[in-house]
Amino acid sequence: MTTAPVETRRRVPLWQRIPVVHQLRQSVGLQRGMLIAGLVITGIFVLTALFAPLLAPYGYAQLKDADGVAFGAQQAPGGAHLLGTTVGGFDVLSRVIWGSQTALAVIIVAVILSIFAGVILGLLSGYIGGWLDRVLVVIADAVFAFPTLLLAIVVAIAVSGGQSSLWGGIFAAAVSITVVYIPQYFRVIRAETVRIKSEAYVESAKVVGSSTGRIMFRHVLRNATRSLPLLFTLNSSEAILTLAGLGFLGFGIQPTAAAEWGYDLNRSVTDVTSGIWWTSVFPGAAIVLVVLGITLVGESLNDLADPRLRTRRKSTAVPSPTAETSPELAGSDLAEEVAR
Repeated sequence: MTTAPVETRRRVPLWQRIPVVHQLRQSVGLQRGMLIAGLVITGIFVLTALFAPLLAPYGYAQLKDADGVAFGAQQAPGGAHLLGTTVGGFDVLSRVIWGSQTALAVIIVAVILSIFAGVILGLLSGYIGGWLDRVLVVIADAVFAFPTLLLAIVVAIAVSGGQSSLWGGIFAAAVSITVVYIPQYFRVIRAETVRIKSEAYVESAKVVGSSTGRIMFRHVLRNATRSLPLLFTLNSSEAILTLAGLGFLGFGIQPTAAAEWGYDLNRSVTDVTSGIWWTSVFPGAAIVLVVLGITLVGESLNDLADPRLRTRRKSTAVPSPTAETSPELAGSDLAEEVAR
């Protein structure tokens, strides 16, 4: 009696298990095209923000060239100013490039603060429960009921305190966005914690005498944060729009402290009626493209995370005669398909 050789499973490299890389390998067709397009746009945005000092021909608040000659207001695109100048005499191309750096800084600070606060509160609320859970849920629902932009405006006014420095304005905008997004992370983590704390391995950890802190952060938290990358991408695009809305309404960062696309759009409103299109088109296009890129990544990850929406590859393998006649192999193939 001969035994069939046991087929060893090849270990997947670490870089292929990175969330975005794993989803990229898993995607096909339109989903892959959307994900690649979103990654390319987002990558260009991130690289532009990181290398803004090298890419921008002028400073974000620079009004004169190296010879001391003023740029002039509302200059048409061309020559030394490829995208023209604004009503305030700033170079449009430089403001757009430097604005990407401001947007990236606000996204990082706002989303990190939101994740930290929302995850901790959601973990405590879902695991401990009781009166703490009821109080936190009521507060989160109350904050979630406010209009997003209105709440961001109120918080920005309360936090800024007239500050016009670069990091002071970025922090004020980031905190105003953070308050808006904490309830979202709180709800997701709380729901996952409530589900996970009744699992068998959590009960086993209690039986062997593990401390509450170890169970919460070692066993529950590790399994409750799997959806955070998806929520991170979706909230990043919303943070761009919230930041632009604050700047457009005049509650964002001052133009002498940093470049901000929403403020530039606000200053270009009167230019549109005069036929001066370049002061509004390019900042507006930057907002649209960045939001589109991040949204494509988020929606693609959402589709790939849902088995009902995920497009599966068509199997191109031809079944062997042995597999057709052997019930054991047929049963193993069926079990493997169900496991997938």
